[in-house]
Amino acid sequence: MKQISILGSTGSIGTQTLEVVRENPDLSVTALAAGRNAELLEAQAREFRPRLVSLQDERAAGELKIRLADTDIRVLSGMDGLLAAATEQEAQVVVTAVVGMIGIRPTIAAIEAGKDIALANKETLVTAGHLIMPLAKEKGVRILPVDSEHSAIFQCLNGERGNRLAKILLTASGGPFRGKSKAELKTVRLEDALKHPNWSMGHKITIDSSTLVNKGLEVMEAKWLFGVGVDDVQVVVQPQSIIHSMVQFEDGAVMAQLGVPDMKLPIEYALFYPERRQMSGERLDFWSLGSLDFEAPDFENFPGLAMAYAAGRTGGTMPTVFNAANEWAVAAFLGGKIAYPDITAIIGESMARHITKQNPDLEEILLTETEVYRSLHSEWV
Repeated sequence: MKQISILGSTGSIGTQTLEVVRENPDLSVTALAAGRNAELLEAQAREFRPRLVSLQDERAAGELKIRLADTDIRVLSGMDGLLAAATEQEAQVVVTAVVGMIGIRPTIAAIEAGKDIALANKETLVTAGHLIMPLAKEKGVRILPVDSEHSAIFQCLNGERGNRLAKILLTASGGPFRGKSKAELKTVRLEDALKHPNWSMGHKITIDSSTLVNKGLEVMEAKWLFGVGVDDVQVVVQPQSIIHSMVQFEDGAVMAQLGVPDMKLPIEYALFYPERRQMSGERLDFWSLGSLDFEAPDFENFPGLAMAYAAGRTGGTMPTVFNAANEWAVAAFLGGKIAYPDITAIIGESMARHITKQNPDLEEILLTETEVYRSLHSEWV
């Protein structure tokens, strides 16, 4: 029986991870952590019977404790609860599916406790990859990617140890506004930005996909996961989202991982690696597929991707500025406080005025995030 802990259990990746658990009776859930959705977390707790659950919102956690009073499940809250879920004694694998830099501390704690990481929280590596990857190596912990693109790259590299990689070909759907001009993007409404053509995801990542900022974050994540430079990662727009990513070796050979857009596949692969298991769901049918299309990304009308490459090249605290400014801007857009083009404008302004500090420790990373938030709040609210 493999015991897992899920951080972000009520979100898109978390709920799909629990679908995988339902289909595999040799998986057991030992801890669940979420933000503030007490009702859904209660339902998950009653179904999967973990040892502990946690909500980031203390008031919601108090309500949940009353709801679960008839069980022996511990109910915790805040960062202490998140850390407890990440380090739960019986857990062997921790699925890190929380959104944002809040995932850094629990990921570090889980690694220090010797847990393998099924990584779906890209911000952890974007901002603190220089801390996370050496720590995982020191502790003998595996970092298994859950993002469909990074899982695809990981799968393509299987069995290729010792063969030199020429480049990573990171695919992107192009989002709902592929082909739109800057003038057209000025009139984008929230409901339009939340309509991804291929994937069903949470609001934040859906907006990030529409601006191509998510692809920029994935470029920086790939740098740390696979030990390459950001300029060794080439983004390729593949609108059907059938090729999830590719790798090219020094002899020119390209290997690709293909499949229908279904996040359960990379989740299951991470949980059972190196084993592949039978999984329910649709299968790729090449007869009906017909063709695959490829394009270069539009750096001019979607400047967030170019900014991500710049942040990755600079390194140090600059990726944290990129990420924090984007998190703040997306939240403001979702709240109706700024227009759609303001998202990348805010990122660019934040990066332009930042003085980079190289090799930041965890406290310096978190302080940088706080400073970006404080500055943007004073300017835009």
